Amino acid sequence: MKIIKSGRRIKSSVLTLGNFDGVHLGHQQILKKVRTRANMCGCPSIVYTFEPHPVKVVAPERSLPLITTFDDKIELLSSFDIDFLVCADFTREFASQHPGEFVKNELLLRLGVKEVWVGHDYLFGRGKEGTVDYLKELGKEFNFKAGVIPAFKKGGGIVSSSRIRGLILNGDVKKASALLGWVFSISGKVIKGRNRGKEIGFPTANIYTLNELIPGRGVYAAYCRVKGKILPAVVSIGANPTFGDIDSVNIEAHVIDFNGNLYGKNLRIHFVKRIRDEIKFKNPDKLVSQIKMDIKKARGLL
Repeated sequence: MKIIKSGRRIKSSVLTLGNFDGVHLGHQQILKKVRTRANMCGCPSIVYTFEPHPVKVVAPERSLPLITTFDDKIELLSSFDIDFLVCADFTREFASQHPGEFVKNELLLRLGVKEVWVGHDYLFGRGKEGTVDYLKELGKEFNFKAGVIPAFKKGGGIVSSSRIRGLILNGDVKKASALLGWVFSISGKVIKGRNRGKEIGFPTANIYTLNELIPGRGVYAAYCRVKGKILPAVVSIGANPTFGDIDSVNIEAHVIDFNGNLYGKNLRIHFVKRIRDEIKFKNPDKLVSQIKMDIKKARGLL
């Protein structure tokens, strides 16, 4: 998948529009449809997305943590054999475009669109005036097909970014991953901590991450990926209440049966399942006993 720079034109295309936060199972139905139709039409497939996320520009007070970073989103999108990614620089000026003007100037004149495929509830253009029905009207007027992918349902409801975000914030990473179609993960750099884990016999890698969405407080069974190796781990998200720290939110990974030095390295954590809540123990010995139980449980899950 190649990223199209501003100004580049394409003679004909089949494309989809959207934010694609999380690139979840619902998004994947659209991506597969676009790829199939592009192959049938003999023209390139395009994903047209926006950076930053439109809500961060038009209503920052309502902005929510994104499931994926922009780089992770690109990596996920590229796995669907899409030919090109168009990433619009989303500004207030861009947001002020009438949806008809956007379709004419961007999709028709610049990208030569033959077919546009969107989700059932997609809205675009100034004030979200561009509805699915309006897109179909424009299709009739300008001779392109406007296709709509119905809602994708799983686990008792519609798969959506907001639903998945809620699950992750509540710690239900297993169900969230089932709706994503990939194991939810975050990445970051290992930084110096207070060495409390090492002092009690269970050294941890403290992670500094740029990911906006972090699972809810608790202890998780996970896999850590570092330098191409996949290693089992127990990950704690939260404070250190046993040692009097109750306010901060830390991400600490104990990589099982690993004795190497991870400081300064980039680590990706793939969350498999939440093991338990965050607990304040009466003393460090009680904490050590629980960590041993956590590791045993994690081994059974990984």
